[in-house]
Amino acid sequence: MMMEEVVESKNLMKAYRRVVRNKGAAGVDEMTVEELKPYLKAEWPKIKEQLLEGRYKPQPVRRVEIPKPGGKGIRMLGIPTVVDRLIQQALLQVLDSIFDPGFSESSYGFRAGRSAHQAVLKAQEYVGSSKRWMVDLDIEKFFDRVNHDVLMARVARKVKDKRVLRLIRRYLQAGIMVSGLVEPAREGTPQGGPLSPLLSNILLDELDKELESRGHVFCRYADDCNIYVASRRAGERVMESVSQFLEKRLRLKLNKDKSSVDRPWKRKFLGYSMTPEKKPRLKVAPESEARLKVKLKAIFKRGRGRNLKRVIEEMKILLIGWSNYFKLAEVKAAFERLDEWIRRRLRCIRWRQWKRTYTRAKNLMKRGLPKDRALKSAMNGRGPWWNAGASHMNQALPNHYFDRLGLVSLLNRHLRFVRSS
Repeated sequence: MMMEEVVESKNLMKAYRRVVRNKGAAGVDEMTVEELKPYLKAEWPKIKEQLLEGRYKPQPVRRVEIPKPGGKGIRMLGIPTVVDRLIQQALLQVLDSIFDPGFSESSYGFRAGRSAHQAVLKAQEYVGSSKRWMVDLDIEKFFDRVNHDVLMARVARKVKDKRVLRLIRRYLQAGIMVSGLVEPAREGTPQGGPLSPLLSNILLDELDKELESRGHVFCRYADDCNIYVASRRAGERVMESVSQFLEKRLRLKLNKDKSSVDRPWKRKFLGYSMTPEKKPRLKVAPESEARLKVKLKAIFKRGRGRNLKRVIEEMKILLIGWSNYFKLAEVKAAFERLDEWIRRRLRCIRWRQWKRTYTRAKNLMKRGLPKDRALKSAMNGRGPWWNAGASHMNQALPNHYFDRLGLVSLLNRHLRFVRSS
């Protein structure tokens, strides 16, 4: 029986290692990952018995609000307790082996051996093969609006163990703890638990199969789905019919403001856009560039009174991760712009730190500027941002100055990726 597989010691140890590796915040019981092992030694026999008898009841999730990219609204996360994360992970490992082999080849999100990069490359391939219109589907508040009955009906097609079905439904209905009170969950699957991504793929696999049966080519990553067609008219027909399918079969709605039929180079997919050439080249979408700037501005704001090297160290992990994700980009302009902007921001911090006119003149001379020019520059009366982009600061703090402090150059990393590919 499936529940026996879930609680089997080998499966459980694998789940435990994954939960510990992922770390994560505590749930409503405030138990940390470090406290999980001693707790399980004492309590696991009782929890296991409850699971096998179908009596286990999950605790509510802890609501966490995080700003959406670009500051456009708030995304709600539901953080389960570490014990529930462990059980969900153990469930996921068993369910994944049952459902994943039947998923569409065009589904790339939250699947072993599949990635956002593969989805982006496939999208580029479609656009290069004359599918030069894109139906960009944005499902309205997908994770908040999933209908529990519709989802559970799809899960029950392959899961016959009623204890497992009951446990999944209990996770869906566990509720959210807000200010000490539990809000019941009548719909949705909270983002934050290990099981949520698989459940979203199970539900949206029906959309995938419908698109395949109609002969469409598409790429889906979680609830981000793009269909590639040969004309605007075809795209508008697809948009209308898919919208009806989602509402009637899955009880989901498209966000009319964010969904669109447009040229791929005017839209973004997983942070990338592309050029309008016959053989399109991938590039960083403007929104992705702006999003990185928002994150960096927070670091720069904290860095005004700090050692510049420490500011650069704090940026390092972010810049390396960002450049790794955008290594597929074939247009270097965004990397050049960001490098220039980052260095100007750092020069701005340094100018602010020098504060007084005398200190600025002294430091400019120390950095190789003639006395007359250093004094004139220090007394120009302009603001920090103007001075950070002026020739005297570029001469005093050239690019190699930041290289020695350990600044990661996005352009240099991009060029290395291009040469190695």
